Amino acid sequence: MRLEGLMKPIKESYKFKNIMNEIARKRFPVGVYGLSESARSYLIYGVYEALNRPVLIVTHSDVEARKLYEDLSLYLPQVYYFPTKEVVFYNIDAISGDLRWERLKVIKQILNSKNKIIITCVESLSSIYTPIELYKKYMFKIRLGDNLDLKDVAEKLIQCGYERNEVVDGKGQFSIRGGIMDIYCPISAEPYRLELFGNEIESIRSFNLESQRSIEKVNSIEIFPAKEIILDKNRISSAKKEIKEDLEAVVEKLKKLKDNEAVKRIKDVTRKNLETLEQSWNFETIDSFLAYFYKNPVTFLDYVKDYFIFVDDAQRCEGKLNSVYFEFEENYKSFLQRGNILPKQSKMLIGKSELIEKLKERESIVLDPIAKSVKSFLPSSTINFSQVTLGSYHGQMDLLIEDIRNKKSSGFKILILSGTRPRGERLVDTLRDRDIDSNYKDVIHEIEPGEVVITFGSQLKGFEYPELKLSVISSKEVFGEARRKNIKKASKKGVGKIKSFTELKPGDFVVHVNHGIGVYKGIKQLEFQEHKKDYLEIVYESDDKLYVPVEQLDMVQKYIGTEGKTPKVNKLGTSEWAKAKKKAKKSIEQIAEDLVKLYAIRSTLKGYKYSKDTLWQKQFEDEFPYEETPDQLSTIQDIKEDMQSDKVMDRLLCGDVGYGKTEVAVRAAFKAVMDGKQVAFLVPTTILAQQHYNNFVQRFSDFPVKIDMISRFRTPSQQKLTIKAAKVGDVDILIGTHRILQKDVQFKDLGLLIIDEEQRFGVSHKEKIKTMRKNVDVLTLSATPIPRTLHMSLVGVRDISVIETPPEERYPIQTYVVEYNDQLIRDAILREINRKGQIYFVYNRVENIKEMASYILKLVPEAKVAVAHGQMQERELESIIVDFMKGKYDVLVSTTIIETGMDIQNVNTMIIYDADKMGLSQLYQLRGRVGRTNRIAYCYLTYRKDKVLTEVAEKRLKAIKEFTELGSGFKIALKDLEIRGAGNMMGSSQHGHMAAIGYDLYCRMLEDTVKLVKGEIRKEPVETTVELKVDAYIPDNYIKNEVQKIEVYKKIAAISSYDDMLDVKEELEDRFSSIPASVQNLMDIAYIRSMAKELGIEEIKEMKDEIVFTFESESRVDKDVMKGLLKNYSRKIVLKMNKKPGFGYRLKNVKRENILNDIKEIVKYMLQIYEQK
Repeated sequence: MRLEGLMKPIKESYKFKNIMNEIARKRFPVGVYGLSESARSYLIYGVYEALNRPVLIVTHSDVEARKLYEDLSLYLPQVYYFPTKEVVFYNIDAISGDLRWERLKVIKQILNSKNKIIITCVESLSSIYTPIELYKKYMFKIRLGDNLDLKDVAEKLIQCGYERNEVVDGKGQFSIRGGIMDIYCPISAEPYRLELFGNEIESIRSFNLESQRSIEKVNSIEIFPAKEIILDKNRISSAKKEIKEDLEAVVEKLKKLKDNEAVKRIKDVTRKNLETLEQSWNFETIDSFLAYFYKNPVTFLDYVKDYFIFVDDAQRCEGKLNSVYFEFEENYKSFLQRGNILPKQSKMLIGKSELIEKLKERESIVLDPIAKSVKSFLPSSTINFSQVTLGSYHGQMDLLIEDIRNKKSSGFKILILSGTRPRGERLVDTLRDRDIDSNYKDVIHEIEPGEVVITFGSQLKGFEYPELKLSVISSKEVFGEARRKNIKKASKKGVGKIKSFTELKPGDFVVHVNHGIGVYKGIKQLEFQEHKKDYLEIVYESDDKLYVPVEQLDMVQKYIGTEGKTPKVNKLGTSEWAKAKKKAKKSIEQIAEDLVKLYAIRSTLKGYKYSKDTLWQKQFEDEFPYEETPDQLSTIQDIKEDMQSDKVMDRLLCGDVGYGKTEVAVRAAFKAVMDGKQVAFLVPTTILAQQHYNNFVQRFSDFPVKIDMISRFRTPSQQKLTIKAAKVGDVDILIGTHRILQKDVQFKDLGLLIIDEEQRFGVSHKEKIKTMRKNVDVLTLSATPIPRTLHMSLVGVRDISVIETPPEERYPIQTYVVEYNDQLIRDAILREINRKGQIYFVYNRVENIKEMASYILKLVPEAKVAVAHGQMQERELESIIVDFMKGKYDVLVSTTIIETGMDIQNVNTMIIYDADKMGLSQLYQLRGRVGRTNRIAYCYLTYRKDKVLTEVAEKRLKAIKEFTELGSGFKIALKDLEIRGAGNMMGSSQHGHMAAIGYDLYCRMLEDTVKLVKGEIRKEPVETTVELKVDAYIPDNYIKNEVQKIEVYKKIAAISSYDDMLDVKEELEDRFSSIPASVQNLMDIAYIRSMAKELGIEEIKEMKDEIVFTFESESRVDKDVMKGLLKNYSRKIVLKMNKKPGFGYRLKNVKRENILNDIKEIVKYMLQIYEQK
């Protein structure tokens, strides 16, 4: 055990022995008083170890449970947090699954018999759950070599909550393609692919959701239910019967009361629920019917029968239970009276007295900071500890040294938790310099009286037991910051860059490179001279049809333009498309030339060359209270390399909201200041300036760096002093709005300019920034994710770093898609107020936003409500937002102005009115404004009652609840995001061209033009068509789903090298099993096309007795290539001089099965000669 030496003092104390004696004598509950915060976890772990049995800790809130979870994680890894299950009566369309999956993980751990500690809120004990035997029944292992009937497995998976999809792209899903099954168990770290031969499992592999490619082989996997309710046909049948009987009884009762409206409502609601139950066994509010499915539902206490229990802060736990039952009763009565629910739905909770009795029967310890009598948890015996909570040193080393000396001389055993190992080792050196001996140890067997031991790890607070002469000092006391948090690492398994949104469905607008915008109708198989081929059918104006061979799919893209605007469909055979393309091409050529020129000029400019990192830089970076993500580290490295070179830095840093861009900027600023340079940090709003200023001051608090701010929050006299200080070099870092750009603001030696969201500044400001760029290093931050296609097209003309790894510690945001309902809104607001939090109510119509605020006030008179929107006077808006930040208001009724930059950690509930009218990325950005602490946050996406949702709006609402994982910004690669990302980078002048020719084609043309201008390619590539008499298509028995088929056709069409072909082949074999001959032909044709393009060959066509190769023009014919070809294939090659030059390959004596291979060898041979030149 790592901290054995820390546990010895408590175990040897007589009070601890008294506790163990009371436990042995079965005198429960044992009352233990006088312990606060982190001292509790120390005692709990001691008892857990001594008893050698599993432990359940019950707290009064989820926040408190989370704190204990963090503290106990110092002592052992087997600590689990069980989130509260919410009681929902409302008719909800969709709920995000993260908290459900957390609970399932814990249930799985309970079934594993090892000792562990589980922490939950007392509210969780009141709910009823599925009997644990059912989880055991539906939990099964799949091993290599097992015989498996996929039909039986599919049925079992559906019963325990899995959803069958064509492609597995999220947790709780499975798919079957022939002899391959993909499955993503929600409590697994990654999805798995089973490959069968007959009924025998030949291979089990994990795979990547983004690429759908296998990662590594495993020998077995464990499957666990995906939902908390497990059903079969018998349970559903008996539940439906009972629901109908209950309905009749309720209707009779309501008829007697002559409440016809309630009668109609209960009939409609129940009919809808019964229909849903018939179609899907797992709709979102199914929990409320749990009592109908199981005759003997159980509580969480039944799950943990043999666990020893700790009740933490009994008085607050009792208070929490009272409020839970009171709220439930009130809600239940009101829903029952209005005809929204049936009587048996009240059994979602067990009776309060029954729960108290269950707790009293258990072996338990009641923990309280002070001794007090709590009716529900009266102790049989009490033990009082005297324990001291330590104050914080806030990095003031002198105070820490003095305290350590005093404790040493009094014979205290002193343990300092340093957070990280490097920081701990440095602290040993610091203490040695002050004549204090200390030791850094990873494993502690003993701490002697008067000894100072330092180890990695942390607790929320330190503690001291005077009677044990033990002092534990946490990193928070020493360095003044919170516990270091773990970060989800990016790996080849998980994150992918933003890709263009390529999912193509019939009815979508598409762009053909040569023919323009049409409507995609689907894949059509046509037979020509006994050979089958698949074609994309595209319909143009006047119902003209174009059939595009699938191997030319790279010439077709999904049209992505401006959201809400329907593009004009082109007419075949006219010049309108050529004109639109020509206009865009001209504009793109200008942009590409400007970019390349600017990049070349910047490369020649000599900037200041910063020195390598100092020791202070290392110390400053070590004080960052989080573990850096790999993306952060590589971005920081990019920036440092830029700064340490003599070129002038101009780097764009893109990353989602809350991904740690600010820390990257902070480190760059520190580096500049270490070399005596000044830093200007330019932000678009006064509020943001204040937030960044606060963050910088806190982050730099241990270093002699002068930070100031200039904005309208400062008086004119304060601004004058700041300007004067900047001019003489008395300010190291100046943070401000565009006020920084005014003529009177001058710097003594400006070295670095950091710009946050540059696209939000006006034209004149951008001009000023442009002049500054010439001689100072510039780092631009953007929260708009950059689509992969655009990123690639700018490689080599713009330095871009992308942060894509999300911080793990932020809680997932519980997202609900729900019909607007006054009662729901009132409940959501009151719940947040009751947990001392605040609420954003997003209402995006300025003209009647005040009426909405009055309505909210009427609905929740207990709340203090404010209004904010972009048309207010700036000072009035700032004043309201500052007051809201200070907690003077509970609810901020606001337009979408809160979308960017607002970072108020106390706001953890968001209600969005008419969410169906907003863009997906806008909803995503808005939702990112809550859940910025370790509290569970709630986001309600509401649409108006009885309002018919458009198909687009419905899809949008469904999509956002799938993106509950933080860091899904890169997944939301839909129209509005793509265009916004493109517009921000390329400038608004390009929007028209993107809308005219489609976003994908725009990016492709930009990439080609940039390469051409830079001289990376000699000539623009030719579009080659290949017409051969071979079967070239994907049969339905290989890939049935059309969307998947299109995706695969797109990959085949994108083959540009032999390695690409092997890569696609490997992927297809991995995902769909062995490749049929027609698919191999298709890949060969794609490979031939890619080589022919580079050679300027426009067409390869099979005629009666020869294959004819035609060049685009005479200028494309390379004499050396043709000489070599004639020399090598003298008898087979015939030169042709028609309208366009070319040659024929004679098919005499060539076997049909060899034709494709021969063509491949000819083109490969020509390309080798061409590339050697």
